[in-house]
Amino acid sequence: MSPSSNNHYKRRINASYITSVISITLVLFSLGFLGLFVLHAKSLSEYIKENIGFEIIMNKDVKEADIIYLQKQLDLLPSIKSTEYITKEEATARLNNILGEDFTGFLNDDDNPLLPSIDVRFNSSWANNDSIIKIETIVLESTAVKEVYYQQSVVNIINKNIRKISLVLLSFSILLLFIAMALINNTIRLSIYSKRFTIRTMQLVGATEGFIIRPFIITGFIQGLISAIIAMAVLHLMVMAAHQNIPELIILTSKRMLIYLNAGIIMGGLIITGFSTLFAVDKYLHMKTDSMYG
Repeated sequence: MSPSSNNHYKRRINASYITSVISITLVLFSLGFLGLFVLHAKSLSEYIKENIGFEIIMNKDVKEADIIYLQKQLDLLPSIKSTEYITKEEATARLNNILGEDFTGFLNDDDNPLLPSIDVRFNSSWANNDSIIKIETIVLESTAVKEVYYQQSVVNIINKNIRKISLVLLSFSILLLFIAMALINNTIRLSIYSKRFTIRTMQLVGATEGFIIRPFIITGFIQGLISAIIAMAVLHLMVMAAHQNIPELIILTSKRMLIYLNAGIIMGGLIITGFSTLFAVDKYLHMKTDSMYG
């Protein structure tokens, strides 16, 4: 082979390699973006659920020690994320802020209609009507409690909408995953197609299937890893830009979420490219010579 032909062949191989990396990067980026959206949707769902709770209205003459004791008992329950004791004075101050004026200015302390309360927030897995009713029953057994207030219809609506959104996201994620696998598989097969005669030559000189497959698998893993790193870098830049423009998103993004996302992209890139390479090479290992010219 002349030097010019050799250089042309190398350029074609490099171009094919770069094209494969770009194609795989775009697919992994799409998967990563969907994963990021799903993880943020999950965080938003948990955030909404953890802001579902109820207000425990205490009796008028209950002692503060009894209220604090009840609060500590609630804090021990696995279903409770947080509790806040709101005194009569704090409740009055909050209502004044909402109304913009002091509605108690003409009342004596004994005439204040507001009562002390405990504001309860649940862990996300317990934020449903069945769990809330069970805890409500336990709370109402205390003689210090006058009533428990929460909006049952709102809880139902929130949980119903979250289930619908989760189902749509799950269906779309599965569809995109199959499309991504098909696209990466086709990209790898086109890349291996240009080396089909090299595979046949190696077979003719007595190379074993494992010996032939190994370098292609390694190349596939390298392509998948490089593509995953590029896709992760672009996604992280997008997250940083989103946080700068929408600071509220910061509360929905955690380090654990990003670790899971990065691990998923890397594993997805390695697994899909690895299996696609294996199947593509295996195809040409068992293909008849005449078929390779088709």
